[in-house]
Amino acid sequence: MLAVESVPAPAVSPPKQSLPHGACDAHSHVFGSFDRFAPSQASVYALPEASPEAHEAMRAKLGISFGVLTQPAPYGSDPAAMLHALRAAKGRLRGIAATGPDIDDETLADWHAASIRGLRFVEMRAPGGGRYPGSVGVDALRELAPRLRELGWHAQLWANAADHAALLPGLLRLGLPLVLDHMGCPDPARGRSDSAFAAILDLMRSGQIWVKIAICRVSRAAPFYEDARPLHEALLEAAPERLLWGSDWPYVRLQPIPDAGRLLDLFHDWTPDETLRRRILVDNPSKLYGFGAASGEAA
Repeated sequence: MLAVESVPAPAVSPPKQSLPHGACDAHSHVFGSFDRFAPSQASVYALPEASPEAHEAMRAKLGISFGVLTQPAPYGSDPAAMLHALRAAKGRLRGIAATGPDIDDETLADWHAASIRGLRFVEMRAPGGGRYPGSVGVDALRELAPRLRELGWHAQLWANAADHAALLPGLLRLGLPLVLDHMGCPDPARGRSDSAFAAILDLMRSGQIWVKIAICRVSRAAPFYEDARPLHEALLEAAPERLLWGSDWPYVRLQPIPDAGRLLDLFHDWTPDETLRRRILVDNPSKLYGFGAASGEAA
């Protein structure tokens, strides 16, 4: 068993405005408990003590009904910790796993029964330029695509905007829904006029991709994140029906550590239209992940 350097999971503040019934946090992670679910890969960061119980408490404090867990790289292709959280959530969580083409169909079927609904593929590089240990690159997606289509799953992509602009035209031919992490990772210094970000906006308008709003991963101006606001507004203008909101809790490799409640306050302030807020927080994730948004119960 690998030795684990851990830190407490970050606290959250309740948002100033109540969220619509059925709201979803479409991007977060669970870690541990480490005596039961130790990482399978050496980590380049300290691991938060973000157990399923801590995750549930975080959602409750924010007023979040549903959530989507993304497999963190230290667990590699072993989703045991995430599966434990999904099964305990009784339909209120979905999961995005990570695996290579050697996975067998029986395991994929078991994951589907446990509420996994997609796989994550990573082209973003770790500090130093190499891949994050445990991550799976887009090359594996091309081989896995027929099996994802059969399951009705989507592919979740983490790459910078320039790589997205280069990769997406080819990946769209695979016939899968594609979901971009962290606003497509544009450069806030280049703003909304950057050609790579413009290509992402065009694909959103055509209804071919989904994008997760996560300003804390894009901004270089914490804790107010004003450099991300033009990007946020451009996404809203392009295709609000293709947007999801994600907290990215528990915030590995981020200083200062964000507060999910304050991120929701900014989302409220930067998205003044109540109908659009409900679409992004409730309707869109219900459509993509199969949550029962109208009743607040799992579909």
